[in-house]
Amino acid sequence: MVHGGRRKSIAFFIALGVGLILVILLLYIGWVLLGWRNGILLFFGILLVLTVIAGVVLNTTFLVREIRRNAQHDAFINAVTHELKTPVASIRLYLETLQTRPVDDAKRQEFYRIMLDDSDRLLGMIEQILRTGRIGQPNRELHISSIDFGAIVEDCLARARRLYNVPDNALSYTPGPPVTIRGDADEVRAAIANLIDNAVKYSGSLGQVAVQTVSTDSRYVTVRVTDNGPGIAKAELKQVFKRFYRIPGPIATKVKGTGLGLFIVRSVAKRHGGKVWAESAGEGHGSTFVLQLPIARS
Repeated sequence: MVHGGRRKSIAFFIALGVGLILVILLLYIGWVLLGWRNGILLFFGILLVLTVIAGVVLNTTFLVREIRRNAQHDAFINAVTHELKTPVASIRLYLETLQTRPVDDAKRQEFYRIMLDDSDRLLGMIEQILRTGRIGQPNRELHISSIDFGAIVEDCLARARRLYNVPDNALSYTPGPPVTIRGDADEVRAAIANLIDNAVKYSGSLGQVAVQTVSTDSRYVTVRVTDNGPGIAKAELKQVFKRFYRIPGPIATKVKGTGLGLFIVRSVAKRHGGKVWAESAGEGHGSTFVLQLPIARS
């Protein structure tokens, strides 16, 4: 199914083409059949030239966007292929080891733990892709319930520590007062988890990630995720929330990812009446991602 934005773009260029044809027909009819005066023909001629120029500019813009989008899709496919292949190959290797040679109980338990972690990583990637498709459905309903916001943040922190083997001192949490929000618990959890995952991955093995929750004017609850990673240039602060988008450069090749995480965060925030934005002093100065959601009314 064609994405809604792309469908509108196609419809627009079809309408533009029809408009150009109509202007040409009017000009032809006026010149050949009706013999209109030169002033009217001059007007239509100028209108036609301006329309053709606008059409060429818009068509070029559309083609450039399509080329960029196709490049992002190719990068996404390559990233997904790598992300899916790596844990599968790891699980297969440990299973073959267990099958072909004797392993003591302690080592076996370690292998089981690694395979479970790889399975969680694999399932997380699959769920990420499926969630992106579900979020893209405009008529999909939210499963609204009361959510303990602090509890979800703590669950996401525990998941990140387990999944990425992050020590407690490298991933700190400063909780705010207890807050309840109304929303889809699965989507809210996915948004917070993606923010934390993104910070951990880009901070590297020696990185420091700080998570903080605060209430704003008793109307919104805000979670701030700060890292000491490579930072983000000012021009990229809004771009990073686009689907499949990854900041170009050597960092993107070193850090695994599909360009879906922050897009999911933005989509969840929008569907819940909140907002998300990024802050950074520039490259080399780390970054902070801020997610703000409305607090449930009493």
